[in-house]
Amino acid sequence: MKNAYVIEYLNENEFRKKERSIKKYNMLAYKKMMFDYYPSFRDGEFKGVAVSKNTKDGITKYELKLPTDEMFSKVHGDIVLHYTVYANQKIVMLDTITPEEILTEGHQRELTTYKGVMVSKSHAEKDIFKINLLNMIEK
Repeated sequence: MKNAYVIEYLNENEFRKKERSIKKYNMLAYKKMMFDYYPSFRDGEFKGVAVSKNTKDGITKYELKLPTDEMFSKVHGDIVLHYTVYANQKIVMLDTITPEEILTEGHQRELTTYKGVMVSKSHAEKDIFKINLLNMIEK
């Protein structure tokens, strides 16, 4: 426990809102994040792709793709956890989760679904068009 990393938040309120949206709309990604990824971060096992590294200061930024429904990924993009590891201070800083627009919107008000996929309020027609197009391609 002495060598364990501490998990901190860049903006805890905003991050928690996005976590709750993931819990509500994508339970698989939420469970994987809470019960697999966070404990491994505390143990010093960092998953995902290192997007930038500063070896002098011991700072590494990661992007970790969370498991999600294939249709959701095609319509809204992959759910990606962005975090930074400060190795010298033994801190894992949780930065954000993308796509921010749909996750923030999902927390603010109830999102509708169309054929089992979340549809944003701001551009519902565009999302429905994408869903219909992808369904036509699959047939």
